[in-house]
Order: sequence, then structure tokens, then C-alpha cells
Amino acid sequence: MHRLLIPLLLILLAACRATAPAAAASAPAPATPAPATAAAPNDWARFEPDIAAFEAEDSRVRRMPGAVVFVGSSSFRLWTTLHEDLPGIVAINRGYGGSRVYDSVHYADRIVTPYQPRAVVFYAGDNDLQEGRTPQEVAHDFAAFVQRARAAQPGLPIAFVSIKPSPVRAHLLPQVRSANLLIRDYAARHQVAYLDVYTPMLDARAQPREDLFVADRLHMNEKGYAIWAQVIGPWLRGL
Repeated sequence: MHRLLIPLLLILLAACRATAPAAAASAPAPATPAPATAAAPNDWARFEPDIAAFEAEDSRVRRMPGAVVFVGSSSFRLWTTLHEDLPGIVAINRGYGGSRVYDSVHYADRIVTPYQPRAVVFYAGDNDLQEGRTPQEVAHDFAAFVQRARAAQPGLPIAFVSIKPSPVRAHLLPQVRSANLLIRDYAARHQVAYLDVYTPMLDARAQPREDLFVADRLHMNEKGYAIWAQVIGPWLRGL
């Protein structure tokens, strides 16, 4: 009897070893980006004057029903022709210079939620990468922003404008592409619109187009914003 049991046990052990890797390989992908590997710097005091200025403006203007909030970094802050470039859209511009993705997570209750917006258009990420955060951290922080905004307003339409390719930060293009791909994948699984401005801002050599930028080679001129309007406008009009 013992002679029969030992070969059977050996066969069963071999079968377990053979099937374990296959089971692991077939495990479903995580629903959200992997957790960030480093804590975000807590330097929010630097943005308090910007946020306070928004709130002071709110006390005069108050709510605008059916508005779309544009939240993020200086690429939105400097879009002075936003209303002209997106006619028919009631826009509240809440871009503040130098901000990172996680800053808008922190301030969402003050610069997004109070408006009960019809939709949110989000742009940030290149400052994060410039400061050394990883594409995975950027994607994780954006997922946190979506969760924060939709906790207050379930089903809120949100669009992520892809991180742009800037000539002065061309050395970051691999990280920009990686972050964009991670966020595009997350967006596809969480009913978030991914608006690709990265591709049309490249030249024939897949390098950032110099003609779309002002002298600092980081911020855009009217030609750059025209591309953004062409990408963002159809999504807003389709809501």
C-alpha cells in the first residue's frame, strides 16, 4: 500500500508545481494603478494664495450652472483665450502655475466640488515628472483625483488631457509616454475620457514641435492652444 501511495503523492506535487505559474499569469489586472512608491511632498502652502484668489472670485461670481471646470497646472492658467477657443462652453478655469497632480487631489474640495460642475477637464503631470515622480505615481495620483471628485459627485464626467511634449523637457519624453499610457489604460476602465494632445504636438521625427511654444519652450502659444481646442472641444460638445 505504501509503495502505491508514494508515487501518487509525487505525481500530485509535480502537477501543483506545473499549474501554479499559469494560475498567477491568468490573474486579472488591478482595477487601479499601483500605489505610489513615495509620499508626495507636503508643500501646499505655496498654492494657498492661488486657491484663496479663486475663492474670492467665487464670492462675487458664485455658481455657474452647467459649467465645466478646467483644473490643473499653468497650461490651463495661461489659456487666456479659453472662452473664445471653446465657444458655447461655460468654463471655470482653475489652473494654477507649478501644480502637480496630487495638488489637485488635495484641493479638489475647494476648486472642483463647490461648483457641482457638468464635467471636469484635467491637465497636470509634466511638473510631477520634472520633479522626479514616476509615471506610476502620476497615474496613481490621477486615479486618486477621480475618486475624490466622484465621491462628491458620482458619475461626474472627467477628461484627462494627455501630458504634452515640451521642447525644454524633451529628455522626459519616455516618462511622459509611459505616464500617458498608464492613464489611458486606467481611463478606459473607469469611464474617464483620455484626450490625446501628445501625438499632434509632435513633428515628423516624433519630437516636440517648436512652433507650438513661446520662448521658454515649455508653455504654448496660440497654435498650441488651437490643437488643444480641436481635441477637447468635440468631447465637451458630445456630453
